[in-house]
Amino acid sequence: MPASCPQSFLRLCEGGPRGFWASGDRWVAHGGLMGRVAVEHDAIDAGETRFRSVDNDAAELFLGLAGPDARPRVFGGFSFWPGGAIDPVWSSFPPALFHLPEVELEHDPSSGSCTLVVRGATNTAARRSWDRWAASLERMPPRGRSCRVAGGGTGVDSLAGTHRRPYYIPRVGAFGTDRATWGRMIWQALSRIRAGDAEKVVLARTLEVEPGAVVEPTDLVAALWAENHGSHVFLFEPVPGEVMVGAAPETIATLVGGVVRATAVAGSARVGADSVETAQLARELFNSEKDRAEHDFVVRDVVARLRALGCTVRRDVEAHVLALARIQHLETKIAAEVPRGISLLDILESLHPTPAVCGIPRDVALSVISEGELFDRGWYAGPVGWFDSQGKGIFVPALRSAVRSGDTWRLFAGSGIVPGSDPALEWEETELKFRPVLRAIARAGAGESTAAGTG
Repeated sequence: MPASCPQSFLRLCEGGPRGFWASGDRWVAHGGLMGRVAVEHDAIDAGETRFRSVDNDAAELFLGLAGPDARPRVFGGFSFWPGGAIDPVWSSFPPALFHLPEVELEHDPSSGSCTLVVRGATNTAARRSWDRWAASLERMPPRGRSCRVAGGGTGVDSLAGTHRRPYYIPRVGAFGTDRATWGRMIWQALSRIRAGDAEKVVLARTLEVEPGAVVEPTDLVAALWAENHGSHVFLFEPVPGEVMVGAAPETIATLVGGVVRATAVAGSARVGADSVETAQLARELFNSEKDRAEHDFVVRDVVARLRALGCTVRRDVEAHVLALARIQHLETKIAAEVPRGISLLDILESLHPTPAVCGIPRDVALSVISEGELFDRGWYAGPVGWFDSQGKGIFVPALRSAVRSGDTWRLFAGSGIVPGSDPALEWEETELKFRPVLRAIARAGAGESTAAGTG
């Protein structure tokens, strides 16, 4: 079936930096590069955090783009660790990296239209670039709802186009982090928990998939989006060929109009074969002491850290079950009024890494992760998203994610270890969390696949 609007646009951006960020029917895609804010591995300053460095450097970048039509915002993210070893697969993903794109195409689900924003070094250059992009969009065959090009013109197709052919999950063996290593990691974490050093530790493992055919990033993120419409789906390609994709079920922080919103998500269960079984699994998840305890760690920590920043915090009285396409979680929504002078990156610096991706206490959990995991997390479980010159923005943890290295995709999945955790059940939970990307690889047309070892 013909490509959808964001896929078509992203293909026009091929050969340069590009990205895609979606939640439900709301999305923005971007390409090209007008400015870059980064913190490299060899530039970590003990006197200034990478969050503060990005905040300051982005403010300077925005200053040069002031004006009613500039709409400056940057897209990118942070690694899980501020520094550490550099695995070649993460060579284009430093501790912090944000791009100010040349062009953005944003979809507004309330109107069903898209808005094109183009930037240039001068007004003349911007106008020429706008004409070129608008003409390219208008040459696309119109299908479904039309996209509006800011300043005039219609055309291009919308969200309707998705792959509908049969697909299957690629065959992947017991490669990546093996079960013996996983079991050893779990027991090490449990020993620290039994000793009273930690309440929760989030451990992750990897799986490397080598598809039988080339998987185009645009097709993969479109398939991931179609499969996980209730999640925050993203693609970030800072350098052609170096790509990360993911589908996060939660937000770390969304800041709009002085109010920050976050979702605490922890505890997992599969979706059943029918609505009756799904409802039964949801009840079991809701009533699980182990999963409720794991979830409560996250809620308490997020609320406490927001209050420490001076925020007035509101939260759901009780957790509820968040039902996604093929997995269910416990979720609590949190909102807080932010004091003047506190930026989104200030909030992000305080919250990351949350107990949902790290554990509690934070320093002990980080120590256990560092000792147990035999791979570089890179941007896995780090904050990814965007923010603009007005302070508005959204960040999610880079979960249900994969990074491309040559013809291989490295997948990541984690599980929260608390008292009562069983290595076999935690293995099954990570298997469940691998499935969104595995299904997307298959749906994107990968065909037969093999697995390569890692870790």
